[in-house]
Amino acid sequence: MAQKKSRILLERAFVMPEDLSPWRTIAIRIGLILILLLFLVSYLWMDREGLKDHADGQISFTDVIYFTMVTITTVGYGDIVPVTPQARLFDAFVITPIRMFIWVLFLGTAYQLAVKQFTEGYRMAKVKTRLDQHVVVCGIGYTGLAAIKELIAKGTSPEQILAIDLRDDRIHAAVGLGVFAIRGDASKESTLRDAVLDKAKAIIITSGRDDTNALTLLTVRNICPTIRTLVSAKEEENVKLLKQAGANTIITPSTFGGSMLASAVNHTHLARYMEDLLTSGGKVDLIEEEVQPEDVGKSTLDFLPNVVLRIYRDGKTLSLDEFRRNERVKQGDMMMMLKHHHTDERSD
Repeated sequence: MAQKKSRILLERAFVMPEDLSPWRTIAIRIGLILILLLFLVSYLWMDREGLKDHADGQISFTDVIYFTMVTITTVGYGDIVPVTPQARLFDAFVITPIRMFIWVLFLGTAYQLAVKQFTEGYRMAKVKTRLDQHVVVCGIGYTGLAAIKELIAKGTSPEQILAIDLRDDRIHAAVGLGVFAIRGDASKESTLRDAVLDKAKAIIITSGRDDTNALTLLTVRNICPTIRTLVSAKEEENVKLLKQAGANTIITPSTFGGSMLASAVNHTHLARYMEDLLTSGGKVDLIEEEVQPEDVGKSTLDFLPNVVLRIYRDGKTLSLDEFRRNERVKQGDMMMMLKHHHTDERSD
């Protein structure tokens, strides 16, 4: 089971190329190597009596630097050698492990420079060809992870969900649900371009910070102005700003939760019924769908036992009372309705 999870993680988790950028890592590693070389040169200079130069019999500071470098690089010309037990033990138990450590650093840097970037780029290119009408989730905290679970429960294939986050533990949690995940900054244009927004169905932005959400939203709108954007807002005062930035739907969990708690004071079953409406495990679904060609000309009563709650036409909400008396649904209308499950599938 552990091997299977590890394999899935390797297949579905991606690291952004900028996160693989080696320059900062190279600088750190070079600094570490210089510190180690300085330590070796200092020690060997203090213990230079333990070395012998076959050329002139004298050990200068230049000779110590030369001996350190040829020993670390395993060149070892043999013109300068350790002769005392202390010098030989230092070479065996200190210089040799440091030599191996430095070679590991070099190999790791080469892997990061070439192999890892090429591999990640190739794997990401293959996934991009498979993504179409997918949902992008930016931020895999409690809200983002709950959204992913609900999308899957309501029929969205895990392979059509792409999650983005900077934290490894959240990437692991998302990949554990079977979705693709990118470890990267969702507010960066390069990251969002790898999410193939032009082919996506919608993007959910829920980083946990309103300022980050706003920056991500602006970047999304710059890349793909037409994509449907759904944004989580922590503060009510930021809703207007997010709307001005181009968010199609803005959800304020704290405000929504507070309203539900207040309503539950006088209504015993309201909270449970709302949960029933919104989650996949309920007996009634609250759905929004476009009028089908075969339904054009029907009244709202013709959809019973499903209950039509609202009609949206040309960006306007039509009066349901007036609609039931005179109007008929038209092509292009959007209906918000309660869809009841069959009694033989679920009992009320």
